[in-house]
Amino acid sequence: MGGAGILLLLLLLLLAGAGVGEAWRPPKGKCPLRCSCSKDSALCEGSPDLPESFSPSLLSLSLVRTGVTQLKAGSFLRVPSLHLLFIEDNEIGSISKNALRGLRSLTHLSLANNQLETLPRFLFRGLETLTHVDLRGNPFQCDCRVLWLLQWIPTVNASVGTGACAGPTALAHMQLRHLDPKTFKCRAIELSWFQTVGELALGAEAFSYQGEPHIILAQPFAGRCLILTWDYSLQRFRPEEELSAPSVVSCKPLVLGPRLFVLAARLWGGSQLWARPGPDLRLAPMQALAPRRLLRPNDAELLWLEGQPCFVVADASKAGSTTLLCRDGPGFYPRQSLHAWHRDTDVEPLELDGRPHLLLASASQRPVLFHWFGGRFERRTDIPEAEDVYATHHFQAGGDVFLCLTRYIGDSMVMRWDGSMFRLLQQLPSRGAHVFQPLLIAKDQLAILGSDFAFSQVFRLDPDKGLLEPLQELGPPALVAPRAFAHITTAGRRFLFAACFKGPTQIYQHHELDLSA
Repeated sequence: MGGAGILLLLLLLLLAGAGVGEAWRPPKGKCPLRCSCSKDSALCEGSPDLPESFSPSLLSLSLVRTGVTQLKAGSFLRVPSLHLLFIEDNEIGSISKNALRGLRSLTHLSLANNQLETLPRFLFRGLETLTHVDLRGNPFQCDCRVLWLLQWIPTVNASVGTGACAGPTALAHMQLRHLDPKTFKCRAIELSWFQTVGELALGAEAFSYQGEPHIILAQPFAGRCLILTWDYSLQRFRPEEELSAPSVVSCKPLVLGPRLFVLAARLWGGSQLWARPGPDLRLAPMQALAPRRLLRPNDAELLWLEGQPCFVVADASKAGSTTLLCRDGPGFYPRQSLHAWHRDTDVEPLELDGRPHLLLASASQRPVLFHWFGGRFERRTDIPEAEDVYATHHFQAGGDVFLCLTRYIGDSMVMRWDGSMFRLLQQLPSRGAHVFQPLLIAKDQLAILGSDFAFSQVFRLDPDKGLLEPLQELGPPALVAPRAFAHITTAGRRFLFAACFKGPTQIYQHHELDLSA
């Protein structure tokens, strides 16, 4: 509302509140300096500060071209009967979310022609009687801070004049009412340090046993597989049980009802299967696993074939062989040897075209893809343009299957399955990387690229672009030679474990941030 409109409104109020020709004078001290007052209204122009000494029965207040630059909480508590409030043509740049508190009879509000880039959420809480709101003429920044306003406008029985955006550049001069709230991406996440577990580790695996989440760490120098659980009293993770496993490189858990199995793949002394028959018992050695085939295991994974659990262990020895071990009676026994003489460093089970597949990364050739056919794994294809791949991990998003390929020298790669082979989608600099691991945490598809020489990088998949975008660096504290990541949810909180080969295991907490707040 312009100055002429305000003066007309004040004239109407004067005529309604007093007889024509009758001069009304407010009680002494009830009309501040630089304000013109009638019985029910006041117009203040050019005041250096926000006037205070008004009649509590005031119905209309106009503040024009004042020196006021901000509206603090409870600015109008002394005039609770206001119906009309016009704060126009000022230099106001900020407003407290409680600035309008107590104005339960307010019907008309104008904040036109100020310097407001945003408005605080809940500014209009409690103003149920509003019928007209004017916000035009403000340099609104149409980012996440105005999202709440766009969502609020359709929910109220008031006409709202919003004006145009001043920024960002892509939205400059666009009318706020034409913006689509669905296009705003105002949810962010952050991983912040939570706890340290002192021993060095090569692997971290999450599993659920008896309804409680657990993490098992492969700690080769401590010579054990360490199981951690959440302590509800201390609100921290604590050791629950450990099993002796000198030179262990992978501790792979398998839960079958009340029974817990752990495959401990060891560089020396042979790999073992440990078992816990029931929740009140402890883990105990159960079986030596393929002692003549598994000479130098480097990775172990769990998969299901024809309804039975199996382990596949990648062997990095030239004389050893990557081996598939499946359950047969009480134990697990070799079912197939794969890829002999290639010094495999990593194995990744995945499903493509509705069938089980295995992807093997080796020190001597490009990754090779096997598919389950006729009761055994047969070679299907290899992955072009993928030399010197140390490890592989996959994830699914939007109906597609993606691969994260870790390379120690050069660029690590993201590939996507096209129905017949994996094709290059994205390359990420990764000097000193031994792990490039995807993790689905809450609604976010993340991928963490570890580094022995720099900060480890967290990426998030942009569903619109289908690419991984940088999110944050992990630390402080910085990770020292990370080798594996795992996450669990417990007590309503989400945690990321980072197992490090030359430093302690670090635990980070996953936080969701609302950028529109």
